[in-house]
Amino acid sequence: MLLHLPSAGQNRSLSLGMHLAVLLFASALFVATFALDNGVMRTPPMGWLAWERFRCDIDCEHDPKNCISENLFMDMADRLSEDGWRELGYVYVNIDDCWSSMKRDAKGRLQADPKRFPGGIQKLARYMHDRGLKLGIYGDMGTHTCGGYPGTTLDKIEIDAQTFADWEVDMFKFDGCYSNATEQEKGYPLMSKALNATGRPIGYSCSWPAYQGGLPPKVNYTQLGEICNLWRNYGDIQDSWDSVLNIIDWFFENQDVLIPAAGPGQWNDPDMLIAGDFGLSMEQSRAQMALWAIMAAPLFMSNDLRTVSSGARSILQNKMAISINQDAMGIQGRRILTVTPFCMDLAASCNRRTDMPYRYQTTLSKLNYTTGSYEIYDVFTEKTMVLKDSTSFVVSVNPTGVVMWYVSAPGKLNRRLFYKGGRLQGSEYDDDDENNFPLVSDIHWLAEHNASLTVKVPAAWEHDVGEE
Repeated sequence: MLLHLPSAGQNRSLSLGMHLAVLLFASALFVATFALDNGVMRTPPMGWLAWERFRCDIDCEHDPKNCISENLFMDMADRLSEDGWRELGYVYVNIDDCWSSMKRDAKGRLQADPKRFPGGIQKLARYMHDRGLKLGIYGDMGTHTCGGYPGTTLDKIEIDAQTFADWEVDMFKFDGCYSNATEQEKGYPLMSKALNATGRPIGYSCSWPAYQGGLPPKVNYTQLGEICNLWRNYGDIQDSWDSVLNIIDWFFENQDVLIPAAGPGQWNDPDMLIAGDFGLSMEQSRAQMALWAIMAAPLFMSNDLRTVSSGARSILQNKMAISINQDAMGIQGRRILTVTPFCMDLAASCNRRTDMPYRYQTTLSKLNYTTGSYEIYDVFTEKTMVLKDSTSFVVSVNPTGVVMWYVSAPGKLNRRLFYKGGRLQGSEYDDDDENNFPLVSDIHWLAEHNASLTVKVPAAWEHDVGEE
């Protein structure tokens, strides 16, 4: 169960999610820090990334629709621009590994594979820009990329940064395969400096912490915030619920280190959204979307937008969840309470049961709401109700899913401000109210690893909001 609870007297939001036990989260205090001085990614970046879904498929002869080629990225750009994604904020189209030729050109520059990218990267970038989108590209600071393509060693950093700028690239992910700790300590800051020196604003994604265990003393998050716009803290996501849970566990077990590092222009990155692929149910897809939103995580989908199901589309295009993620203060959620789920069996597996819902009973007053009535907005069903602080309600958590609530004082929430004319406008609150605060100003959540939440409020809302 995810709960969004600003301090007394402020608007509040309640969301409901998943974890091994039921967890209550609150936002960390915002600490002003200075990120990479390129002016980009002041809110978590959003878009589409090739890797999880399409990997290193270079067999264009036998799999032309799905191979890593300019046609694939143009297809995804068309879908982002024509199917309502761009207006919601999904603007990056990111190439990952396996895009380049196996050899640099005569001047020592990286070059795209001429068969799979016959128009070159600059032409692809302009294709994106013509559609109101941005192009991201991939490199690796080792001798080779993870897929075995030419890497960007220390002596190649400046020429590669300038090449990307010349190509009009908007984002660069710098991986760390085939490099050591000493090279990474030199290379990641040098690339930041080189990108800035080009004069082109290029969002910079660093994989550095993931190669050093993600935690101090090997990882200096203060330094990362000064040189990178976002960074991969942990291992790659895979197309499975176990992988999602593994990432969630690590992020919240280490939240005291991670939360202070996040803020406008500098983001912890738990990796891609995988809704619409093969490994997650709809319940699990909603759960990942809700948790990533609360974590102020970059929202990079990795799926096939040409064939994505209507269910996955509705989750990934959920306007309120996106608004929570895109809050201008950029505060990452903190876990503040663990409530062990009831289990008839004493076996440890009961904590992660997937066979029946988990029921949690509470009131808003027990969650530190002041006396009064509150408007409840269900993020995924879009249903509303009014709930008094003293009214007891039961949250019934379905296996591996999520229900997410936004809670505000009646009259304070103006959902029409979110997307006037289909475009994100900004504040979730009425702008003329001096007591309004950004959506993520104080997040509390309850989450259970293996359950989704339904909510019953007797005489106020007579149905389960999490059941389909």
